Amino acid sequence: MQDKDFVSYEYKTVNVKTKDQTKAMDMYEAFGWEITGTTPTVIGDVTISLKRDRKQKHKQELTKLERQAEDTFEAINRLQQSKTMGANIFAYIFGVFATLVLGGGMCLVMLIENSIPALIGGIVLGVIGLALCGVNYFIYKKIVAKRIKQVLPVIDQTEEKLANILEKGNDLLRADLI
Repeated sequence: MQDKDFVSYEYKTVNVKTKDQTKAMDMYEAFGWEITGTTPTVIGDVTISLKRDRKQKHKQELTKLERQAEDTFEAINRLQQSKTMGANIFAYIFGVFATLVLGGGMCLVMLIENSIPALIGGIVLGVIGLALCGVNYFIYKKIVAKRIKQVLPVIDQTEEKLANILEKGNDLLRADLI
């Protein structure tokens, strides 16, 4: 009978956004995981299936670094979302206010009949409401640009931290091969 080398694997599945799929695959490969497959989900994410040798040397250190990398990866995603979060909230609130002003002008024109001052006031309120709706986009863009200027250096630092963690993991894997 022939002796066969038996390798015991541990398995893991991870859900990530489609846009982050390649980054996540690179991240897990740096800690000894092998991608066995990817499956798109209904909500637009991707499920990545992974496996790794259970008897890998430096497994505790790799697991610790992997957790740090996952936390750093999530921090980067939160920072990316924060670029537009505040601007979105402002734009929605300001848009509702502008719509209410426009609607107030329409109500003034339609509810008070046979009144020239109400007609003129309603038209003025309607034009102001339309102007506010148009200005909303430019205010949104300005807020986003300001926030990007604030967050970009932090994102760069965090991505550099992630790269260092991945290098440490990769160095531990290479130490096994030597």
